[in-house]
Amino acid sequence: MSAIGCTPPSRTSADAPSNVNETANAPAQETAQKNQNDATSETRKDQIESDIRAREQRNNATGGDADRDKADLESEVRGKLEVNLPASQLTVQAKDGAVTVAGTVPTQEQLSKIPTLAKEIKGVKSVKVDAKVAPAKPTN
Repeated sequence: MSAIGCTPPSRTSADAPSNVNETANAPAQETAQKNQNDATSETRKDQIESDIRAREQRNNATGGDADRDKADLESEVRGKLEVNLPASQLTVQAKDGAVTVAGTVPTQEQLSKIPTLAKEIKGVKSVKVDAKVAPAKPTN
């Protein structure tokens, strides 16, 4: 029995929306800082870049450059966004090379980077951005 239809989307943080249709809220400052520290650590960056390279090498070896696995695309785009857009809370879903990104980013500059970063991943044919700018809220 297969569970492919039940696979959750790739998320840049545990607090990111559960799916691309869920309304995203601004994170608490403490949460945003924790996510940013994790995403910007050299160990995490190296891990994500290594994962992306390994998936692309595997895909090149099988000759499937144009038709990438949904889970691979979601994971690679999520990793790219996580490392380059610290403190974001994004959810990534992919289907047939069309990627949808939803959630929140702290600045307009980060929001505008989403399509460019996502298209750096082999197999991404189009990017729909349903994310919004929502700076972290101060914790009481």
